[in-house]
Amino acid sequence: MQPIIGFITPTTAGIVLVIALIIFGPGKLPELGKALGKGINEFKQETNEEEKKSSGDSKSDTPKSE
Repeated sequence: MQPIIGFITPTTAGIVLVIALIIFGPGKLPELGKALGKGINEFKQETNEEEKKSSGDSKSDTPKSE
């Protein structure tokens, strides 16, 4: 069985999921997933905004030809 990402195999992912179900319970798991998804989405948005700002700054550094 090939690892999906780095050292995480499907078996490892299954074990982590079972442990999460035991700790948080099936009712709380969707809320945790939603919160994690929102956090990742906000991080991506901020990263993209910073990339746009930095690429815009580098373009403004070049002199304009008239």
